[in-house]
Amino acid sequence: MLISRGAPGWVGGQPGAAYILGTSMSEKIVALLVQFVTHVIDVGGYAGIAALLAINSAGIPLPSELIMPFSGALTIYHVNSLGQLVLPGRFGNGNIWLGLICVAMAGAVGCNVGSAIAYWIGAKGGRPLVERYGRWVLMSRHDLDRMTGFFQKYGSIAILVGRMLPVVQTFVAFPAGIARMPRLRFHLYTTLGSFCWYFCLATAGMKLGEKWHTDPRLQEWFHRFHLSVEIALLLGMVWFVWTHVRRAREAKVA
Repeated sequence: MLISRGAPGWVGGQPGAAYILGTSMSEKIVALLVQFVTHVIDVGGYAGIAALLAINSAGIPLPSELIMPFSGALTIYHVNSLGQLVLPGRFGNGNIWLGLICVAMAGAVGCNVGSAIAYWIGAKGGRPLVERYGRWVLMSRHDLDRMTGFFQKYGSIAILVGRMLPVVQTFVAFPAGIARMPRLRFHLYTTLGSFCWYFCLATAGMKLGEKWHTDPRLQEWFHRFHLSVEIALLLGMVWFVWTHVRRAREAKVA
């Protein structure tokens, strides 16, 4: 049983490269991001998952909502030398649920590593340092205000909840460091929140991979709407970059 990675919407391996070259610019940008993430996971295994989530948690927006579903799918399939997804799974040694636990734990380890870096920056340099260098990872003063307000409103529990919220999960460690939240509690909540979120995302990816080859309706739906989804993702990325660049310019003028 195999699934070709050269199919529309799949970008790993040589077939995926050909797909990228034959698509519009909007699809290429999203496809290249997907290709980077899937290649790192495919080559690096658990270490690749941890590295990607460390990047995300250190303040560089690399969505866990993309990383973990693919990791979950690889509890069923692995990539062969032809760039095709075939049985058995890359993770878990044939035990899907063990694989899901392992990929979620690898993600939680990476999340702790990246969060420790962001925490250290906030604790050592305080808000001035974060404001000064945050623009290099597109974190504006507005983002920091929101994260700080979220942390001040909910206290330490904000770390637990924030690990399950898009965007918030990327930046929430900075205000925790600025407030010098106790490190043990910080890493405990980071581990619990990230593991639960990553496990859910990986399970969703596993379920999708499980039905991909057996339910033709799923493939039909995906091929019908994948362009719309990619355009929506691209617009979201453009909006994110544009608003942050605009705020940075306004702050510089002020």
